Amino acid sequence: MHPDVAKLVEAGRITEAVGERLSKIAPGSFRIHKNYGGGIVTDWDLFNGKVTIDFEKEKGKVMGLKLALEKTEPVEANDLRAHKVDRLDALKELGEKNPVELVARTIESHGGVMTMDQLDAELCGSVVAEGIYKKWWEKTKKALRESKRVSVPTKRTDPLVLRDESTGPGEALVEDLDQARTPKGRVKALEAIQREAPLVAATEGLLAKAFDIVNDAALKLMKLAPAQSLELISLRNEIAQEVKQENAIAEDAPKLAEVLQVADGNLSEDLNQVAAARLKRILEAFPAAFGDDWVKKVLSVFGRISSRGVSEIAKLLNEQDRTKELDSHITVALSRHALGPDALAWICRERKKGSADVFDGSVGSVILTVLEQDSLDDGPRRSGRLGNLLLDDKELIADLLDGMELNDVRNFARKLLASPAFPDLDRKSLMARVIKKVPETQEMVTGESQSKGEDTLLVSFESLDRRKAEYEELVNKRIPGNVKEISIARAHGDLRENFEYHAAKQMQTVLNSRKNDLERDLERARPTDFKGADTTAVNIGTMVRVDIEGGGERSMTMLGAWDADPDKHIISYLSEIGQVLLGKAIGDTAKIRDTDTEELITVTIASIEAV
Repeated sequence: MHPDVAKLVEAGRITEAVGERLSKIAPGSFRIHKNYGGGIVTDWDLFNGKVTIDFEKEKGKVMGLKLALEKTEPVEANDLRAHKVDRLDALKELGEKNPVELVARTIESHGGVMTMDQLDAELCGSVVAEGIYKKWWEKTKKALRESKRVSVPTKRTDPLVLRDESTGPGEALVEDLDQARTPKGRVKALEAIQREAPLVAATEGLLAKAFDIVNDAALKLMKLAPAQSLELISLRNEIAQEVKQENAIAEDAPKLAEVLQVADGNLSEDLNQVAAARLKRILEAFPAAFGDDWVKKVLSVFGRISSRGVSEIAKLLNEQDRTKELDSHITVALSRHALGPDALAWICRERKKGSADVFDGSVGSVILTVLEQDSLDDGPRRSGRLGNLLLDDKELIADLLDGMELNDVRNFARKLLASPAFPDLDRKSLMARVIKKVPETQEMVTGESQSKGEDTLLVSFESLDRRKAEYEELVNKRIPGNVKEISIARAHGDLRENFEYHAAKQMQTVLNSRKNDLERDLERARPTDFKGADTTAVNIGTMVRVDIEGGGERSMTMLGAWDADPDKHIISYLSEIGQVLLGKAIGDTAKIRDTDTEELITVTIASIEAV
């Protein structure tokens, strides 16, 4: 009891219990206020019932003794909140030299558990400058996880927990796994265990405990998040194999095949969420999961899985002597334009090895289609690697055109020149490779052997209005909107990992490219109503009926550059079919590509009428 208070007790003016309470607010003692923070009592006036406290946020605060006792709480002299009052410079130095120790002391001051919001409130602006706090915390968080002194959650709403000093690093890793609350958090915690697998395995029963946690989580995630369930089981099996403790996995533990069966309806989406390093092990479980249908199942995801997945599927089928089925699948998928960018990139990279039997000119046409569709779709581009491959592989264009008929090469070149997927410089670079391989395509760029009028685009009035409307919306709405999105995304900071910023910048490139293409096309456009077409041969503005070799007939109407409508059997004169039929007379034969099967069929011109 403080001497000044003891005198009052001896004089009978206050009780001993009150004296004990008053002693805790004597000068030199530390108190904490929910609004003012920590503070040190600098003076008191027992006669008038006043106390003066220097708080962090309010120096020289005078309070009534009763109010001070009610609104503040005592803090021990060794508490970090007390040190913020009398040893702030030392704490700042600790934050710079040993941030792990600073955080550990802060959590200890709060009973060993505190939220990240509480930690921010305790340190940001006082111990660590507000301007550098975010960067400081990211670095400190990594150091905390490495030190194992504190259990750092993946979710901000979960608490930081100070570990018992007797907890070993292996136990700490398993504890982190147990405390992880999100599917991805579980996977990350198990990856940390994999990195230190021998350390965890050295403690008897600890690995089995970790696997029990994994098994329970994998079962719960099997339907809710199959991708993370697959990752957990795959990681579990890898760890057991690495430390040669397969017996640590319970006999009734969930298996990869069981999860694949549950995820059957959406395999490609789930597999695309799995880390590339674990795809091989998961794909190897397909036979056990699907029995005789496993090849069909694995091929169903071939065109929609990631680049690593495509390679692993090809290797797996090769190892199982099932490459003929892969080749057959690719051939059909190419004819239907049903392969994704990563599958097409694999075909190109392996054109002299694994995909040699299916690599031909049709691949080039499909590549341009995929790149064009992707460039016009909203959202981040999915075909970036494929586009880069086409640009970086100096021999790819030549190999694609090798053996193609001149008319097919012209169609490829025409499609390339009109593609919005490439900036002008890249488009010219690719076209130069086409000309080098097939010099006859030079005239498509230079305009040689063409009249000046052939550079115009014949279009309908309706399609011209649509293009103008698209241009107006692009210039007045979409491009300004994109500029605003970039500005908002940039404000989020850390552009290196800012997905919204990079997606908006990619979209800016697409929109500006489309704007340039529209401006170029609108300058070249010449509208017409297609009346009075010459019917002595297939011309723009004619309806053509053809007889198909082997039986059947088909009618097509050839209109302007932007009038194609497959549902109404309207074709553009610039399309592949249009270019083949243009100028043909009744009785002439031609080979065209069937729009349904993408296979070449022979047709004979049966009749030509004006529209």
